[in-house]
Parts: sequence; C-alpha cells; structure tokens
Amino acid sequence: MITLAKSLLKQTLGATLLLAPLLAGCGKEFLDVQPNDSVTEDNFYQTETDAIQATNAAYSELGKGGQYNYALWGIGDIMSDNSYTGGGGGGDGIEHQQLDNFNIPATNPLTNRLWGGCYVGIGRANLVLQRVPGITNMSEAIRKRCLGEAQFLRAKYYFDLVRAFGDVPLLTVPPTSLAQVNIPRTPAEEVYARIVQDLEEAFTNLPASYSGADLGRATKWAAAGLLAKVQLTRGNNAEAARWAREVLQNSGKSLWPSYGDNFRIENENGRESLFEVQFVSGLNGYTFDGLGFVGNEFFGPRGQGLTPQGGYGFNIPEAEFVNGYEAGDQRRDVTIWKPGDAYPAGSTATAQPASLPGSPNGYGVKKWFVGKVNTNIWDSGLNIPVLRLAEVYLILAEAVGATPEGLEALNKVRRRAFGADLNQPSTHDFNPAQGDFKEAVLRERRYELAFENDRWFDLKRTGKLLTLPALVAKGAKPTNLVLPIPQSERDANPNLSQNPGY
Repeated sequence: MITLAKSLLKQTLGATLLLAPLLAGCGKEFLDVQPNDSVTEDNFYQTETDAIQATNAAYSELGKGGQYNYALWGIGDIMSDNSYTGGGGGGDGIEHQQLDNFNIPATNPLTNRLWGGCYVGIGRANLVLQRVPGITNMSEAIRKRCLGEAQFLRAKYYFDLVRAFGDVPLLTVPPTSLAQVNIPRTPAEEVYARIVQDLEEAFTNLPASYSGADLGRATKWAAAGLLAKVQLTRGNNAEAARWAREVLQNSGKSLWPSYGDNFRIENENGRESLFEVQFVSGLNGYTFDGLGFVGNEFFGPRGQGLTPQGGYGFNIPEAEFVNGYEAGDQRRDVTIWKPGDAYPAGSTATAQPASLPGSPNGYGVKKWFVGKVNTNIWDSGLNIPVLRLAEVYLILAEAVGATPEGLEALNKVRRRAFGADLNQPSTHDFNPAQGDFKEAVLRERRYELAFENDRWFDLKRTGKLLTLPALVAKGAKPTNLVLPIPQSERDANPNLSQNPGY
C-alpha cells in the first residue's frame, strides 16, 4: 500500500527552502525539488497544495541522520545497557564508541546531528504554524489538519531535545534576524509546557485516521499517545494515565497477535501503530539522509553477505541483555541474531556464527533486517515505530502502579510475548508477590521496546543510569544525564551555555 512517505517523499517541497537562510544544518532535501530560484516567500504559501507540501517538509527530518537514521539509535541503545558499538573495531564508529564509553566531546557527530535535525524540523513546523492560517485558497479541514500535524511534530522534536540536552532554546516563530536565533536556553519545564500545549491542540486538530496516500500522517491518537509519554517523563502520572486510557479506550487500535507482526513491511501503519517513521527503498544511496533506513546494513551481521554491502555489524546486543530473556519469550527470536540462526537463501553464509568481528558472542540486531531488497546501498523500506499500542499499555501500567488496571495492562504485553491469549490470565502473568512492580514494568519496556531508541531515556528518567554496575564500569557519571550542547552551536550563538562537565 502506498503510504505517506511512499507518496510524499517524492513530492516537491519548495517550502523547505525558505528555512535555509534562518537555521543551519539543512541536509539533502527530498528528491524532485523544484528549482531553488522559483520558490520565494512571495509565490509560496498561496494554495492548499503549498500548505500540504510545507507540512510534509516538517516530517522529513524524522527519517534523516538527526533522528531515526543515525542519532537516536546511537543515543537510545548504544549509550544504554542494551548494546555496544560493534563494527570493525579500532576507530570504526568512533562517534558511537564515545557514547558507549560515556566520554562524549561537544563535537560528537551524533549529538550534533540530533540537535541540528530537531531544530530544522522545528523551523519547518514553525513556518507552517505561521503561514498556513493566512492561506485563503484551501479547505478549512486541510488547514486544521496541517496545523495539527505541525503542532505534533514540533512537540516531538522538542521532546527529543529536552530529554537529551535539558534546557534548550525555545523557538515558536520563524526568526527574521540573527538576534531572534541567538537566544539563551529556555528552562526545561517551559519547554515541556509548550510540548504539552502543542500536543493538546494537535489532539483537537488532527483526524482520527487516514486512508490511501495519507496513511502515516500523525493522528489524534498519535498526539494522545505522545502526551501520555511526555507526562510520564515529567512524573505527572495522573495525566499520563488519562491520556493512555484515551488511546486504549477510543482509538480502535489493538495489539497484533504476534510480536513480530509489528516489524513487517506489509504491516506498516497497521493495527498497533500510533506513529512511525516512513521509509522507502530503492531511491537512496550511501547517505544517512536518504529515503531508506540504514539499519538494515549497519546492524546486519558483519561480512556475512545478508545485505547489499555485506553487513557492518554495529549496535551489538550486550550478553547480559540477551541472557535476560525469559524462556519462551517469543520476542527474542524477532529481536536478535544468535549463533545458529539460519540465514535466508542466497546469503554468503548459511547461519549466524558463534562469533563475528565486533561481536564475540555472535549476537546482532535482527529486528530491522530485511535482507537484499535490491542492489542499492543502505536500502530498507521498513518503517521505524515511534509509538506503538504496546508502549501505551506499559505507560498506563507504570502510571497507575500495581493496581488491577496496571497489572492487566502489563500482563497484556507479557501474554503476547509468550504467545498466550491477550485477554485471559496466563502462567506468565506478573503478580506483586513476584517482586517490585515498577522494576517489572521497566524490565518489560526493555524487552518489548528493544532497539526502538528508548532505553537510555528510560534509564535516565527512572534513576538507573548511574546505578547499573555495567554502565558505571563503562564510565557513566552525573554529567551523562544530559548530552553536551554542540560546540558548533555555541560558537555561532554566544548565549548558549554548556552543560556541566562538558
């Protein structure tokens, strides 16, 4: 089925060009961009098509190196206890090694890309919110939708920034002068307040669902789900529970019967999905800013011929993580390569070996593997989930604690993991007599959301980052509760202070 990215990624996105003079960091734009000299503020933002194209542009950073195609899997997983750098050893992936060892300079490319990518996305959303209300040649329904999408996306980008860096500059209108760009960092709570306001307004503005080429756009349920996650991060459990219930009771979404159903191209934007990053294969080359997901190549077992370039073997699961799977947990075989796993027909090797360069235990991330789609490099069209219904169940469980509601929410996720009936008690159900409920929920998040870019953020917000022996041994310290403000940004903006310890 043709979805949002599969359709809009090839559309003309001239609106993005208007941002270039105002914010640094813009990378390669979408294909088929109109000639630069034909797009100006005078001849754009005139029609409904212009409004849609400008809104589409705000989505595009999600699939680039500053978000899900590079930065977030380095920060969310490799900087946690789920995985380590892997690769070819030595200086291979040095930027990941810096995160892995908690020795992060202010010039680290991943942290710099996260900052820059988020602000490019924010700038594009700000343009939509400023200019689309003044377009007269468009339907009110599309106007409302465009504004809701921009509000959702701005909130999503700011959520990543504030969780990663702490206080960050809050820009809510397109700057027209350098002075409006070079502002100090805004206190995190003010940034969170804007995120909540944007998501509440997006919930009102966005439709409940889409069809055809619009599948994959943000819905009101995406906004509600992200609100639940934001409020949980802030420690506002009552609001987190309220918004989680809104999704679970009213969205019409349901869990796939099998965990692995979430990670198949034919199921993209499906029954469990609230929002996902849209990728498309066959159009990109050797770049983090193309249209396909690089993880197919980067996470592929190194040198085994399963992917177009043979596999680079990065983002290797830690042995402790792998050994932590319970017997019978079906998520393991979906999530990781382990020694002896059979390879698809046509591969150079027949099965995962007992050890590989960068992976002495023979483990690898399997969740995003699609194989040799075609001869292109880094070419995966498999979407990456930002929010799934299973996470909303776990948000509710954490927010309400070991109540009957919380236990049922946690156990629905566990039942699916072991192939049991979702709605019937199971021998795999957790009960409070087994131990600490909060620890059980955090553990379930670890295995349900493995390699979906959440673990470092979870360890931070639950106070675990500085107490886990494995991470302390690698050098985790209070400094690492936030990332360094990019030095290039501080050079450009003298009002930006640095986080302590960097």
